[in-house]
Amino acid sequence: MAEPVRKNSHDVWKKLATAVKESEFVQQESIYAKHELLVNEIETTDVSLSTTLRAVYDGEEHKVFMEHLDARLKHHDKEIERMCNYHYQGFIDSIRELLQVRNEAQNLKSEIEATNEELQKSSQILMKKGSELVTSRKIQRNIMAAVEHLELCLPVLEKFGKLREQMNDKRYYPALKTLEQLEHVYLPRVSRYRFSQMMSETIPKLREEIKEASMSDLKDFLENIRKHSPKIGQVAMRHAAELNNIDSGPSAQQPPKVIKKKKKRRAPKPPNPFTGEVEEEDAVEDNDEEDDANPFLQPTESEEGEELSAQDLVDFSPVYRCFHIYTVLGARETFVDYYRRQRRKQARLALQPPTNMHASVEHYRVYFQEVVGFLVVEDHILNTTSGLVDRGYMDELWDMCISKIVAVLRTHTAYCTDATLLLQIKNVIILFSHTLKSYGFTAGKLYDLLVEVRDQYNEIIMQKWIQVFQEIFAQDNYTAISVQTQEEYLDVTSKYPYKDEEFEKSPFPKTFPFSQFVPKIYIQVKEYIYACLKFSEDLHLSHSEVNDMIRKSANILLTRTLGGCLSELIRRPELTLLQLIQISINMNYLEQSCEYLEQFISNITGADRESVHVTKLHGTAMFKDARSEAEDQIYYKLNKKIDDILELASYEWTLPEPKGHASGYLVDLIAFLQSTFMSFTNLPDMVTKTKSTFINDKVARTALMSACKHLAQRMMDFLLDNEVKAISLGALHQLNLDLMQCEQFANSEPVPGCNDGTLQLAFIDLRQLLDLFTTEDWSAYLADFGKLDCKYLRVPGQRAITLLEKVNTADRKKIFTFKKNERDKKKLIETVLRQLRQLVNESQHQN
Repeated sequence: MAEPVRKNSHDVWKKLATAVKESEFVQQESIYAKHELLVNEIETTDVSLSTTLRAVYDGEEHKVFMEHLDARLKHHDKEIERMCNYHYQGFIDSIRELLQVRNEAQNLKSEIEATNEELQKSSQILMKKGSELVTSRKIQRNIMAAVEHLELCLPVLEKFGKLREQMNDKRYYPALKTLEQLEHVYLPRVSRYRFSQMMSETIPKLREEIKEASMSDLKDFLENIRKHSPKIGQVAMRHAAELNNIDSGPSAQQPPKVIKKKKKRRAPKPPNPFTGEVEEEDAVEDNDEEDDANPFLQPTESEEGEELSAQDLVDFSPVYRCFHIYTVLGARETFVDYYRRQRRKQARLALQPPTNMHASVEHYRVYFQEVVGFLVVEDHILNTTSGLVDRGYMDELWDMCISKIVAVLRTHTAYCTDATLLLQIKNVIILFSHTLKSYGFTAGKLYDLLVEVRDQYNEIIMQKWIQVFQEIFAQDNYTAISVQTQEEYLDVTSKYPYKDEEFEKSPFPKTFPFSQFVPKIYIQVKEYIYACLKFSEDLHLSHSEVNDMIRKSANILLTRTLGGCLSELIRRPELTLLQLIQISINMNYLEQSCEYLEQFISNITGADRESVHVTKLHGTAMFKDARSEAEDQIYYKLNKKIDDILELASYEWTLPEPKGHASGYLVDLIAFLQSTFMSFTNLPDMVTKTKSTFINDKVARTALMSACKHLAQRMMDFLLDNEVKAISLGALHQLNLDLMQCEQFANSEPVPGCNDGTLQLAFIDLRQLLDLFTTEDWSAYLADFGKLDCKYLRVPGQRAITLLEKVNTADRKKIFTFKKNERDKKKLIETVLRQLRQLVNESQHQN
């Protein structure tokens, strides 16, 4: 068994060895294939070998690879050696053939050199003659070429010489045309010559010279047109004044002449863009176009005596010429921009007002003439050129001008305080507006400004009328107007529409119920209305607008100006009661005059008086207020006189017995009141029994009631004066006598219609108080205290206490009192005082 096992083991190891050898062989085959692939890449690739080399060194067979690479190199060396050995014999044969050819070439060269030497010797004479012939032919050809070139260049030089001559003669239109021909026709023919290049370089300079020369003429034109714009404006405004029948003012020194349109000389026409010449209506020499330094080539009158229009005074050829030159030179926009910019600057200068413009109307006239002159020139340029001035530019320029003009006028008219000057300024503005309209400019803002100036004008004349009213008040004697004849009567009624049939039928002498200032005030109000209407003329206002404006101005005059003057008049301390009464009567008739004033305004304005939109005059209410203020002043004056007389009163408050008659001061006061109210009834308005009589009766009655109340209150104040500490019963009886005198005056009917007992009520408080103390009816007073039907209802408890304390104080001053009735009276007073205080306290707690 051991033997077979050993045999099997040997077979196994043999197979294993065979498998190992096979695997090693396969590994070596793969390594060889890999190295072969790497070598092929190295031989064939044209890019970087970094990837190939990395693949060699990444493995562990780099030594084997090097051996494989050496084997490949040796193989290639053998291939190279084999190829060289194969071609070596052909190379040797080629070298031998080249050596033979070199010898033959040297022989051929020697033969050629010998032949050439023989040929040179035989052709020397021929060559000499040929050279001479060539030289002659070249000279001949050069001469012919020079002639041709001169024939070609001469027209160019002649044209250039003509250009220089035209430039020297300042004939810029032909020069510009010659320059264009020279540049585009003649110079291209001689462009290969150096002088052509020099001329070409000179052409831009010549263009600039033409541009500068024409621009210099334009600048001279602009400078002169700026100086002479007032003259142009003066002519334009004079023509507008003639057309609209407006007085152009003293600046129009020459008499106006009718402008005839048949044979009128006009400013030069724009230049012909094809010929470059200015076409004249009359035959004019060529050199006349150079006389453009002064734009006023035309006289103000033509040879036939016809007056030229404003734009015909100016020679516009410098503008047309420069505009055409810049257009041809391709700088049209540059010129348009420059012209408009310069004219805007001149517009700003023209719009600058002169110093102290508000001081004289001539300053306004000169200012407007300069503005009109500027606009006339621009309007003519607009109508005679294409593109230099367009409607948009004119609208923009006019907007700037009108805004500045309105601002200047608003500023300077604000300084004006003279109504006459302001009216003259208004007329100049109206003429300015008409002139602008005739050239197509809108002047609506100027009329709006005049409406504002109208308010200022009204304020100025209103200040003047303040002085007029004050002078009327100062000159009036405040007595009714008396007329002796029919002429005097008609003179008064012509000034004031006084209508009274009975008064008209009454015999002379007649006495109007009002004083002189009524017709004078009425006339001056109408004069003010005329002055306002005068300013409203030519303002393009409708009848209703004028009527409304006049009524508003009249309202301001009546309510503010006249009302203020009347209020100031009424408050004057030197006015007497009779003068105040006359002023009150005057107010009645001024109030009636408002109806006549409304009719007067409607007549002069042509507006419908009955329209619902018509503003009513507020004078009626103002005169009512003035009359009321005069009445209040009458009451105040009367009461003040009463106070002055009462200041003379000197009661002896500790008088033991009354004097038996009224006090002297009171008698004087009653006599004053009687004479005063007697004068009320003797006024013309009361005697003639006019429509306002009932108003004056009411004033008299109200004044009488006010005087009685004031007198009663002052007498009450005498009793309750804190300075008076003690009052005797004798003093109370004396005061009772004075009160009886006052009551007697009230019962005497000092003013007709005052017999209804209302005057007695003014003294009722004092009467009940004195009755209570003189009769000593304390039991009835205490029993009915606080009742509505008590006998002494008008005697307050606190007032009775105050007076009773003063009476008690007077009794205490008696040192020796032995009479029993006096002691009983004193006790009674103290008892009444105590009860009164208790009743007053109880009533205050109940309230």
